Amino acid sequence: MRRWLVTGGCGFLGRNLVRELSSGGGDQVRIFDNLQVGSRQTLLAAAPLLDPAKAENGLVAAELTPGDILDAAAMRTAAAGRDIVVHLAANTGVAPSVADPWNDCMVNVLGTLTCLEAARYAKVGRFIFASSGAPLGEVDPPIDEEKVARPVSPYGASKLAGEGYCCAYHHTFGIGTVVLRFGNVYGPHSDHKSGVVAAFVRCALAGEPLLIHGDGRQTRDFIFVDDLVQAILRAAAVPEAAGHVFQIATSRETTIIELAELLVDVLEENGVTGVRLERGPRRIGDVTRNFSDTSKALRVLGWRAEVPLREGLSRTVKWFMTRASAPSAPAPQPACQLV
Repeated sequence: MRRWLVTGGCGFLGRNLVRELSSGGGDQVRIFDNLQVGSRQTLLAAAPLLDPAKAENGLVAAELTPGDILDAAAMRTAAAGRDIVVHLAANTGVAPSVADPWNDCMVNVLGTLTCLEAARYAKVGRFIFASSGAPLGEVDPPIDEEKVARPVSPYGASKLAGEGYCCAYHHTFGIGTVVLRFGNVYGPHSDHKSGVVAAFVRCALAGEPLLIHGDGRQTRDFIFVDDLVQAILRAAAVPEAAGHVFQIATSRETTIIELAELLVDVLEENGVTGVRLERGPRRIGDVTRNFSDTSKALRVLGWRAEVPLREGLSRTVKWFMTRASAPSAPAPQPACQLV
């Protein structure tokens, strides 16, 4: 039985990861979250945490502990007795970091350091850090783990600092840190996410146009969330991953305009018609091209992305439509304890 701590477990990535971890296999999961984005209700909607056998035996399959990653004492308590920490809690996105660089630094740099210190104090064996391609900045893609990082946004700088602390804690304190640089993640349970796929789907379902910043030729590497969850599981399980950085994406380059046009097709297949595209000014801090070389993840982790973009978009649209049409109801009751 592995004992997990997932920071930011009520967010988009966290909900999908917790759903997988709590679906069976005997692992115990502790979720640590400040509940600013998600809640107990959204977590339970994603992962009912069903395991009646464990509940009947007095064991807890999963528990939710509200708290902030900048609270050192609370982080130490949350990390106590854990084998694996997955650090997802963060200030996410370029735009919020440009609007408030100070807060971005506090959450992403000092918050990560607080989590690493808690892991060191608790003698945690594996610490998985959620990073992105942002630390690399404007480099010729495909981006890989050997390219020199030159971030162009405060968000990229703060994530690079987190990567640096993970490297230092691995070499100085022997913690098995693993840095995963996620591509542009999308999928179910992204209702509060500011990423382009979720934003486009929300606009389309609300009858609003899809706003494309700049000329739409900027490129990204879009990865479906289920593939990303599998990468986290591999990073936790493979001993050789400790101390390494991995690009976790699809190795495929897609322009924003291509994404928008494909999404319009998928929306029409699901009965949403008349979706319009509009152009807006380019955003400060956006890189022009971004996609990854994931050969190291395949070689070391035995992982590769499996879900094609059209299929992932279809599954995402269906989730948003189901959520929009669902009647309001009390949150489902868990089969295990939430504290």
